[in-house]
Amino acid sequence: MEAVAKLNNYPTSPRKMRLLVDLIRGMQVEKALAILEFNPKHSSVPLRKLVLSAISNWKAKNEGADENALIVKTIMVDGARVIKRMRPAPQGRGYRVRKRSNHVTVIVDAAGVATEKAVKVSKTETVKAEVAEAPKAPAKKKAPAKKKTNSETA
Repeated sequence: MEAVAKLNNYPTSPRKMRLLVDLIRGMQVEKALAILEFNPKHSSVPLRKLVLSAISNWKAKNEGADENALIVKTIMVDGARVIKRMRPAPQGRGYRVRKRSNHVTVIVDAAGVATEKAVKVSKTETVKAEVAEAPKAPAKKKAPAKKKTNSETA
């Protein structure tokens, strides 16, 4: 059974957070925590805490289950509020500064567990892939018509 943890309104741009999230998506939890612990980016600290929170939520739901098989099943970064500020610019103007923030959602689950929904999605993807790979008959090209010259018409 999966467990969810959310981090709301963290003051970092979503693009910067996605760089870290892409590193740990689909990994085993222990390996993901090790990567986040030694990553120099400032967003790695709250992201590591968030993964730890998801693990503890999973433990609360699944008492007595083995946590060594946990993986980061889904992790998403969405844009949150944007605080708009003005910065002085030359000749009496002002430049707009957009201070972005993000929402992060982590879902952890045991590695061997496959839900029916995931199985259905994978089946439809394989069917679509087979349809896309089907060879198409090449279109026949017409031979260009010859132009008649003045010597042929006379």
